[in-house]
Amino acid sequence: MAKYSDYDVVIIGAGPGGIFCAYELMEKRPDLKVLMIEKGRSIEKRNCPKRVTKTCAGCKPCSITTGFAGAGAFSDGKLSLSPDVGGTLPDILGYDEATKLIHESDEIYLKFGADTNVYGVDKEAELREIRRKAINANLKLVECPIRHLGTEEGYKIYSRLQQYILDKGVEIEFNTFVSDIIAQNGVATGVKTDKGDVYTAKEIVSAVGREGADWFKDKCVEIGIETRPGTVDVGVRVEVRDEVMQFLNENLYEAKLIYHTPTFDDKVRTFCTNPSGEVATEYYEGGLAVVNGHAYKGKEFKTNNTNFALLVSKNFTKPFKTPIEYGKKIAELSNMLCGGKILVQTYGDFKRGRRTTEERLCRNNLIPTLKDAVPGDLSLVFPHRIMVDLDEMIQALDKVTPGIASDETLLYGVEVKFYSNKVIVNKDFETSIKGLRAIGDGAGVTRGLQQASANGLSVARSIIKTMTL
Repeated sequence: MAKYSDYDVVIIGAGPGGIFCAYELMEKRPDLKVLMIEKGRSIEKRNCPKRVTKTCAGCKPCSITTGFAGAGAFSDGKLSLSPDVGGTLPDILGYDEATKLIHESDEIYLKFGADTNVYGVDKEAELREIRRKAINANLKLVECPIRHLGTEEGYKIYSRLQQYILDKGVEIEFNTFVSDIIAQNGVATGVKTDKGDVYTAKEIVSAVGREGADWFKDKCVEIGIETRPGTVDVGVRVEVRDEVMQFLNENLYEAKLIYHTPTFDDKVRTFCTNPSGEVATEYYEGGLAVVNGHAYKGKEFKTNNTNFALLVSKNFTKPFKTPIEYGKKIAELSNMLCGGKILVQTYGDFKRGRRTTEERLCRNNLIPTLKDAVPGDLSLVFPHRIMVDLDEMIQALDKVTPGIASDETLLYGVEVKFYSNKVIVNKDFETSIKGLRAIGDGAGVTRGLQQASANGLSVARSIIKTMTL
């Protein structure tokens, strides 16, 4: 039987943005009636069979990308402590306010058990050397302190956060999909779920992550939320031996380097470095397989390889309006060639324009950590322009950390970041639909755990301010 209930705040999505929004609401206004709706499972029920069987079971919804804490629950768990990295909060709130919110959200992570160690500080001599090499290669080094949660420790931290907000009185509907945002005459009044339940609220917060970006784009069209075409990031995940990345890993943990390619002047950046980590597969709606990576804190889980993403940022002009679909089409093409799995190619074969074979991959000294990756040819997947961009970036990186451009370096495709739906919001994250606010990666506001968490704090405070007027 369908339910009809009234709340003060309904939060769509239980990723970091939604979690920190609920946390702050309960800390400041425990009298509020708050509902969080999440299409995935509670964190303790997010079990991926592939971690044991090494074969994807096609769980619906996918436990890696959906559920409490979103994709962040099984990510490497890196918190970027600079407002220059991970989103557009400084553009919306101002640099000082964004810095303050990042610091406050970091304190909450520490409260729930995050490692106190921070990479990228007190290493001035080493940073000067990395900076010198980057300048020589025409790369920009973005200096950003990193707090590393680790995949297994991040899971524990989010487990504690889940229990904390439940104990504080937040209601969470798991395994529940929001089918509709109810809006009339430019005002949002509630949501409807796939179970037929209707929840009304004074404030609705869309806090979906990358996995929900396509869904939210459709909702924007349906109810008339103002948006603009955003950026699509598409590229590969690179895997090398730890020795190749040792100096960068030890001193920065994650070296954030940006390059503008000489041929096309396209922006390419490094993203999500995982020292001694594993390359992994993420599955999105419709079974779309894209590549990612993670690293554990425990020594018993560490490998001999480092992986990181190289992402080419593409901005489009009119009449193009669907950057998410563009990224998906590239990933779908890769899936088609590999039977729904991830394609892997050695850099030697990549630059020679030939397909990597099982035989050549087996004689490689570098052993792939993604065991079911399929040897193939990325030139059958990527447009020529992106191929050139990736090649030029790898050659530039080789000047900073020699060995990246080795023939044995592995390139996995495709890595795509689905946060291209740029929702137009004000400083309170209100959309053009009254009563509906949009935050996080799915709204194109943030691009990572830390800014998404800070975004949750910010929107909660805006809601509290509105309710006390």
